[in-house]
Amino acid sequence: MGKILQYKILAREKSAAYHAAERAQAQGAYPYFRSIESAQDTEVIIGGKKVLMFGSNAYLGLTNHPKVKEAAMKAIELYGTGCAGSRFLNGTLDIHLELESRLAEFVGKDAAIVFSTGYQVNLGVISSLTGRNDYIILDEYNHASIIDGSRLSFSKVLKYRHNDMQDLEQKLSKLPADAIKLIVVDGVFSMEGDIVRLPELVALAERYGGSIMVDDAHGLGVIGDRGAGTASHFGLTDQVDLIMGTFSKSLASLGGFIASDHDTIQYLKHHARSLIFSASMSPASVASTLAALEVIQSEPERIAQLWANTNYALELLEAAGLELGPTETPIIPIYVRDNDRTFQVTKVLQDRGIFVNPVVAPAVPADSTLIRLSIMATHTFSQIEEAVGKISDAFRLIGVNPSYEASPAS
Repeated sequence: MGKILQYKILAREKSAAYHAAERAQAQGAYPYFRSIESAQDTEVIIGGKKVLMFGSNAYLGLTNHPKVKEAAMKAIELYGTGCAGSRFLNGTLDIHLELESRLAEFVGKDAAIVFSTGYQVNLGVISSLTGRNDYIILDEYNHASIIDGSRLSFSKVLKYRHNDMQDLEQKLSKLPADAIKLIVVDGVFSMEGDIVRLPELVALAERYGGSIMVDDAHGLGVIGDRGAGTASHFGLTDQVDLIMGTFSKSLASLGGFIASDHDTIQYLKHHARSLIFSASMSPASVASTLAALEVIQSEPERIAQLWANTNYALELLEAAGLELGPTETPIIPIYVRDNDRTFQVTKVLQDRGIFVNPVVAPAVPADSTLIRLSIMATHTFSQIEEAVGKISDAFRLIGVNPSYEASPAS
């Protein structure tokens, strides 16, 4: 049997053996690829019915903002729908350069470069900065794109326990003094909602000669001076070597960037393969990101409202007796601690008009499954009250800690 034929047979066998999705679909509890028939907002249309959206990463509620939409439409009129090439060759527009300049200023770095997606930023940056004799050190709860970027590197990869600075120090203390040591962390952890212990991490990096890259996908627009992110939040911008961010969350678009000193950005422009060999970020995405950035900087009351909403939601959830994760942000994990029940809770909530995201094994341990509630600046208090009441009812109905009491708002 030829190797290609053998591979095809093995691939078919592997695909045929995967029935988990079909089983969930047959039970009416499949929670993925749900089709939304409206704009991403606090209220969406699914199957012709209105559903309150508590599963979006649009923390500032800008995806449907008139200025952001108008900027995208004007960009299409001027530049067309695409760049038909990579940034490296024919795909750089003047607005790409404008956005890079504005982003560098926003996060307090010398320069920045934008990629087509945030995932591609981490693939390209992490895989190209270190060599065979160097080390990449990761928090165990880092986003999948960070893990995949480290896998593409030729460097040795180490993981330390989540936000455990003692474990990180133990790892760093055993590494060669002359090796490059790149510590890559989420600023805000996307499932847990907690914030990296950056002051302690900076102190360790200085002690052991490490460099720091912060993935601020969930920090930009949420924490820091006017939403400038995690390093700004702690007043440690100068001590963080690289700041990464995405545009698909608070910035209401699609794409990502890395910001650093001029020399590092120049190096990445010529070595990050996911930049050089990918099509350029589209004109509409660039223009809408620029517009969203302008709104964030000119309307600080949006971030203030995001935090008022977050604190109100936490107050109600705690009063309802729900078991919450260690969140410090608008990402609120609510533990179910059972795979099947997590799917069932998600299904009950959607049937009752509440959209939440399930987080199950293997993304988390089977006894740590949860639903992830995401708060937006544009949610109203009454929407939050309705969501918390229905979540409490769903938990009681499915038998997740029957001692929970439903909110009167349900």
